[in-house]
Amino acid sequence: MKKLIVSLAAVAALSSVAFAGVNNQTGCGLGSMIIKDDSSAILLALQATTNGTSGNQTFGITSGTSGCTKTKIVMNERAQEFVASNMDQLAKEIAQGQGESVDTLAELLAVEDKEAFASALQTNYKNIYTSKNVQMADVLDNIATL
Repeated sequence: MKKLIVSLAAVAALSSVAFAGVNNQTGCGLGSMIIKDDSSAILLALQATTNGTSGNQTFGITSGTSGCTKTKIVMNERAQEFVASNMDQLAKEIAQGQGESVDTLAELLAVEDKEAFASALQTNYKNIYTSKNVQMADVLDNIATL
């Protein structure tokens, strides 16, 4: 219980603006909104922990709230959450054309030919990751157009 209170106090002390921009490393959600500063690993860990333990990230992704952008297409909720939580790793593996995250995404999207899927992602990397600050919803929308 003391750890929880200390964590909440740290979050409150470190937060600066309640509706700050979303961090690409930890995704959207309450943690990213209340902890604006992402200059250290500790603050990033607090963001991710708050996003993950409060359950608001999933709601935000599906509803387009909490700093999350709702995808244009109807997509499996687990795929949305997976992409939001693994943006950096997924980008690396898509660029390589293979990897555990790419395989997991293929499973979540019920893709039958995983090798062709990975190859198509790699070929279209620049169309999927259109900017350095691309959002999860845009990545999923871009993947869906392949």
